[in-house]
Amino acid sequence: MKKQIVKKTNKNKSARVISGSGIANILATFNNTIITITDMQGNVVCWGSCGNSGFKGARKSTPYAATIASENVGKKALEKGIREVSVYIKGPGMGRIPSVKALKAAGLNILSITDKTATPHNGCRPRKRRRV
Repeated sequence: MKKQIVKKTNKNKSARVISGSGIANILATFNNTIITITDMQGNVVCWGSCGNSGFKGARKSTPYAATIASENVGKKALEKGIREVSVYIKGPGMGRIPSVKALKAAGLNILSITDKTATPHNGCRPRKRRRV
């Protein structure tokens, strides 16, 4: 006799009330682009990435993959009630600008775009000089 597997569903999860504005965080690395949309308090509403959208390997790092991933996340956010977002971009990847354009194309109103990429300030201490 096999045991039946019963999935438990959380009724309160989809019943959350979300205001119309939020924050879109875009992390564009050389290998992937990750888009997270949160409400104004920082609670994650929806997220997505190029790998989550079906791209694998070297195709994850392309601007086209970032566009598809951002469109998917934008549509999810519209369903949850987010209408306008402030965009924070981080990282040097190729999916930076296409992902912002795709969020706009998905129907979200973009209030501001801020670049949060970390810049080095002199870095670590160098190694000692080699003596030969």
